[in-house]
Formats: sequence, structure tokens, C-alpha cells
Amino acid sequence: MQIPHFVENNHPLVKSLFHYSDSELVSLFQNYPDEGKYFTAIFCRYSSIVYSLISHLARSPVQADYLFAMTWRHIYYELGGLDLRNAEALGASSFQNWLINTTAICINQTELPPVESIHYDIKAAPPPLWCYTQQALDRLTPLMRLMVVMVQTFHWSETRISAFLQTEGEKLSTAEVKTQLLEGYRLLEASLPQDIREIYLDTSGVPR
Repeated sequence: MQIPHFVENNHPLVKSLFHYSDSELVSLFQNYPDEGKYFTAIFCRYSSIVYSLISHLARSPVQADYLFAMTWRHIYYELGGLDLRNAEALGASSFQNWLINTTAICINQTELPPVESIHYDIKAAPPPLWCYTQQALDRLTPLMRLMVVMVQTFHWSETRISAFLQTEGEKLSTAEVKTQLLEGYRLLEASLPQDIREIYLDTSGVPR
């Protein structure tokens, strides 16, 4: 399988971090959780290695992309607690080994769903954007999050969402659903780190 090309590799914000060591990037990621460029730089540095490991085991490109995203989401959460006090963990080779081992764990523990039930699109949401978007979604109210997911993942119309919610006891008209969705998108984008918006989104809020 061909390794995807990620345009964030060429973004000035990311390129400006290429001279940092692995340990420096991890430390910056941990110390500045409201900035997404450090995780994005780590992703750019190691995305080809992780994808190569995954692509040998996935049966289709769709499953490979999905497992790749799930692996990077796991790496994202694990990095937050990675202990950098151990001097041995600061070496590039040691960090790379940690990353490979973490990828192997994800490969072994993730149960891949059938291709037809995977709705992830790596071009629309590369893993760093996906991780921070997932985090932003968690900050929405459950109802607003449900409506956003219905539209963005399952492509439901506002009318269909309104009808479904009414069966669940939520009496929202189609117009009210539209208003709630617009507010959800606004809050979602506002919850993304500023640098993630700069790297991945244009002024209309649509991924590049």
C-alpha cells in the first residue's frame, strides 16, 4: 500500500519545528497542551514508519487508514504521560522504539471493523486534525455532538435528524436543528487549537 502524502509536512509552522529533537518535541507537547503543532511535528516525523508497519497487516487501504488514525490517537494520549525523566528515553532511537512498540500494541489490540462500516476519511481528517477534533467534540453537549456526528459521519439531513430526535423525546424542528448545528460547528472550531486551525483549516472552516 502506498504511504499517504500529508500536506502538513510543508506547512511553515510545522517545518519550523523540524530541528527539535524527539524529546524536545514531546516535552513541548506536554508543557503546551493548548498548542497542536508539536504533536503534528511528531506525526510528520514518524507517520511513514507507522503507516509502513500497519499497511503490512491491514487487508485494505480503508482499514489501513482507519487503524493508522486509531494508532495515532492512542499515541496522542500516551504521549501526555510519557516519562521523560529517564535519560534513556530521551534518545531518538529509544523514542522510535517506544513508538514502534506502541504501534505494535495497537495493531494487536485493535479489532478492525468491516470496510463498509468504516467512515473515516484520511484526506478529510489527517490524524492530528482528527485527534484534536475528537477532543473538541467531547466538549460539546451530548445532543449537539450527536447531531454533528449524524451530519458529518452519516450524512443525515436536518429533516431526518429532527424526525429521529422527536422519536427520542427531543422536540426540535428542522429549523432548530439547523441552528443547533451551526452553533455546534462554531463551538467545534473555536475549541480547536489556533495552530491546528492555521495548519489544517481555511477561513471557511473546511479542511484544506
